[in-house]
Amino acid sequence: MSETLKIRPAQPSDVSVLFTLIKALAEYEKLSHQVTGNEEALHQHLFGERPYAEAILAQWGHDCVGFALFFPNYSTFLTKPGIYLEDVFVLPNYRRRGIGKALLLYIAQLATQRGVGRLEWSVLDWNSPAIEFYQKIGADVLPDWRICRVTGQSLLNLSNEY
Repeated sequence: MSETLKIRPAQPSDVSVLFTLIKALAEYEKLSHQVTGNEEALHQHLFGERPYAEAILAQWGHDCVGFALFFPNYSTFLTKPGIYLEDVFVLPNYRRRGIGKALLLYIAQLATQRGVGRLEWSVLDWNSPAIEFYQKIGADVLPDWRICRVTGQSLLNLSNEY
């Protein structure tokens, strides 16, 4: 029996496997030390009273082998909502099978159905295979933009400024 690929929305029962995939992504990016969250928070943020994000899973046969997590954003210049893709990841042993592209196609179709103005994400500058893949599917890698981030104590300090 040949393996088949299925892309589907994550369900509450998937939180454990999703969090395992998130930790695998962090390990791949050499950022495991930055994973400070937990399954309970992820469950609440995806499926609680006020969901903050959505996730989809790539299932190869019976195994979940990849995911994408995304949430709405907004473009003031377009005056349209958008989708920000926080993470897309496929386990290394399942790469080069079209799974990453299938995850992106699913989100692109969702973006089109929802009438958003743009789909965007960030990529680490050292990840040349991903950059090449993104450019191949038509994404512009914007050289003039830098991500600004305030977290932890710096966020607390900023919130207490005024």
